[in-house]
Amino acid sequence: MEETEIVQKSNYDESAIIHLEDMEHLRLRPTMYIGKLGNGSSHDDGIYVLIKEVIDNAIDEFTMGYGKTIEVTVDFSGKKVTIRDYGRGIPFGSLVTAVSRLNTGGKYDNKVFQKSIGLNGVGTKAVNALSSHFRIQSVRDGQTKIAVFAEGKLIEESDIQPSSEENGTMVEFIPDAKCFGDYHFINDYIEKSIWNYAYLNHGLTLRYNGQRYYSKNGLVDLLENNMEGERLYPIVHIKEGDFDVAFTHVENQYSKEEYYSFVNGQYTPDGGTHQAAFREAIVKTIREFYKKDYDPSDVRQNILCALSIRVQDPEFKNQTKTNFSSTYMEPSRDGKPNNSPTVRNYISDIITRNLDNYLHINSQTAEALQAKIVQSEKERKDIAGIKKLTKEANKKASLNNRKLRDCRVHYNTNHEQRLATTLFITEGDSASGSITKSRDVNTQAVFSLRGKPFNSYNKELIKVFKNQEYNLLHSALNIDDGLENLRYNNIVIATDADVDGMHIRMLLLTFFLQFYPDLVKTGHVYILQTPLFRVRNKQKTMYCYTEEERVEAINTISNAEITRFKGLGEISPDEFRNFIGKDMRLDPVILDKDFPSADVLRFYMGANSVERQKFVLYNLRVDNE
Repeated sequence: MEETEIVQKSNYDESAIIHLEDMEHLRLRPTMYIGKLGNGSSHDDGIYVLIKEVIDNAIDEFTMGYGKTIEVTVDFSGKKVTIRDYGRGIPFGSLVTAVSRLNTGGKYDNKVFQKSIGLNGVGTKAVNALSSHFRIQSVRDGQTKIAVFAEGKLIEESDIQPSSEENGTMVEFIPDAKCFGDYHFINDYIEKSIWNYAYLNHGLTLRYNGQRYYSKNGLVDLLENNMEGERLYPIVHIKEGDFDVAFTHVENQYSKEEYYSFVNGQYTPDGGTHQAAFREAIVKTIREFYKKDYDPSDVRQNILCALSIRVQDPEFKNQTKTNFSSTYMEPSRDGKPNNSPTVRNYISDIITRNLDNYLHINSQTAEALQAKIVQSEKERKDIAGIKKLTKEANKKASLNNRKLRDCRVHYNTNHEQRLATTLFITEGDSASGSITKSRDVNTQAVFSLRGKPFNSYNKELIKVFKNQEYNLLHSALNIDDGLENLRYNNIVIATDADVDGMHIRMLLLTFFLQFYPDLVKTGHVYILQTPLFRVRNKQKTMYCYTEEERVEAINTISNAEITRFKGLGEISPDEFRNFIGKDMRLDPVILDKDFPSADVLRFYMGANSVERQKFVLYNLRVDNE
């Protein structure tokens, strides 16, 4: 007998058509406006987007010539953010609507804001809607007005009062835990963003939690502060009109190309038309200067570049503005043909003229650059055979990668869930089994290691990629030609919290930092936190990640049963679901600028030096248990 599928039908009439108010829609569909929610572990989580949206408004005021200081305060314990600018202040009559009604703002009229960051009248409204507390104060010419909101709803609006404060706007908000869960701010992410604002806005002073941030040399300072490895020639800085670029080549064995790109002050980690135009222009100019048909990859190998462009009414691929998509420097008006230059031609013209002149004047730089290109050409030809073998192996691996339990959605697509895509790298089949059974099959993939991978530090490329474990991992990530085709946004190392697990973490990080450092630098690599203890009775269960949490749980739960998790394989799939869901705890792998990764790897993963022996000796701890 055939089974009959029963489908429950629902009435589709006028009652099914629902209208949401602006704030309601923002809270119901927040990812449409801020990309993703997250708990603060990732640099692109929503709580950082909220901070950025408010600072962007302050930057727009500075760009228009109003206010040279922006103050940012983050209370990490109270999770409150306060941002104060010294611009013109929002007009009092529009104070409430400016932060609570979509498509309301001062940037639709280009006479008021030229080449601003925000365009769609969304940013501050999203901050308001997604905050449990939101307070805005405007000061204009000796008067002030305040409005207070909760979850986007107005709860208090003051009359216009006299004030002795300087003109400007102050925004105070607490991201709503109902939206973001048990979130936390990471200082490094905020500080990096603050520095970017300083690099891109000459003459602007930012104060963040009492610390002053100011850049005298802009993009040159950015490169100097983010450079690993020795530069091969002095930084070339070209600034003309609305385009600003600084670049050099570095002595780095594994880095391919590294870009810090911006549009109207907005960081665009995914690049766009401006970055593509520069990559094309520098190859064209160098080929013409040396009268050699160099391969583009040889020209750009090991380039370190920061570039910034300002355009009228920029277009991006999404609201989070990570990928610039404008074709022209200005949009067409009223359906008329666009007579403004294309982004491609605008950048090409500037680079062609200025770089050609620079190389003619600076002969030592020209010689160093050519020597680097020739060296890159030789290295490329030397490893061509290796890459051929690797690609052949990857084809087989992609067809038969038994180590990989893939997910349905991938980062290198336009799927709405692409930012949630995650690859868990586990040790052993037992751990991978628990994660595989409890994962979200749409966005979470699992890669199972077989024991410890070998130490890849200072190993030849051919030896590393002939290793089956690394080759299969490399194939799963799909990063042979850079990060453009990366399959997963989050790469999570999920190992046991013991000595062996720590060792595997170090071995994997060594592999990433040596051969794919951009994975770490762009914030894709994390360490999964899993509980060490389970404390429970018949009524309540608590999972503890530290000894302190265990003690607190014991004091909270009477007659508790305590379980110590020795490995991930001991955690049942039903329990594991709690640890890789919306409340997943991740520690991001962040590079400390004061400790270059090359030095760190050499110390911990290199030959056993006297220095390391002394370090071990002086830091030994004795377990008395």
